Amino acid sequence: MNAAATHSPRVSALTVALALAAVYLIWGSTYLAIRFALEGGLPPLLMAGIRFIIAGGLMFVVLRARGEPVPTRAQWLNTAVMGALLLGLGNGLVTMAEQWVSSGIAAVAVASAPLWMALFAAMRGQHPNRLEWIGLAIGFVGVLWLNAGGTLGGQMRGLVALLIAAVAWSFGSIWSRGRDLPSPFMTSAAQMLCGGVLMLGVGLALGERFDGWPTTKGLLSVGYLIVFGSIIGFSAYIWLLHHVRPALAGSYAYVNPAIAVVLGGWLASERFSAADLGAMAVILAGVVAITMAKARAKPAPAPAADESAA
Repeated sequence: MNAAATHSPRVSALTVALALAAVYLIWGSTYLAIRFALEGGLPPLLMAGIRFIIAGGLMFVVLRARGEPVPTRAQWLNTAVMGALLLGLGNGLVTMAEQWVSSGIAAVAVASAPLWMALFAAMRGQHPNRLEWIGLAIGFVGVLWLNAGGTLGGQMRGLVALLIAAVAWSFGSIWSRGRDLPSPFMTSAAQMLCGGVLMLGVGLALGERFDGWPTTKGLLSVGYLIVFGSIIGFSAYIWLLHHVRPALAGSYAYVNPAIAVVLGGWLASERFSAADLGAMAVILAGVVAITMAKARAKPAPAPAADESAA
């Protein structure tokens, strides 16, 4: 089931502003929370797997208590694929990449996802209009600039991980359109459960282990990611999809990186080169152009509800 916006005229501007602030600030801060969790002694994939299993499990229990039906076998299979692409490869690789790159740079790299989504949509026959092509060209120039001229240039592992993460997230988002899925919230819960189990298994297979008890900062960071990043932030996003234009709900894609960069510099003393900042501006310009083009285009079915890459 797709989360289509209803554009309810009775929704107050204050409620919309609060929901947008939640998505902007919470999702923008998850990149730094991931970094703090890693610094607190938590292995990347085990941490991410536990985060999503707990968040997905809590959502699943609440939804079942409210009468939501259990996904069918076909729906579990579809959400498992989404969990593998969006969370296992998408979020999992972003979490791993933050061992080698700053949280702000990770957020900027993830911001390129709408560019890949537009490209995959074109491969499915949904051809971009002129403004979208311009946005794609601008955005990919920024991606190349970031990878070649910024601090990512010396971090090949981080570069590859972030590139695969953005591509996997985008492909999974496009793949999910038109699939047999449960309600948006149940889709998220099932997706988090499947993706969390996958990341936990891969982390153990790769030899990740907990070396002692994590620090208080690490545990608090994981708690923040579970409660705010995965549950509150996503709930606010789903609410926005039902009450405002898709372009406004999706505006987090070019707001989150700026927030992540500011928070990284303020709370973690992250530093960015002129090339990093220039590439970020170019990438976000491309994403804004694509968003504007979609807002002007003929309305299309909204994508299935996806968990944030962070």
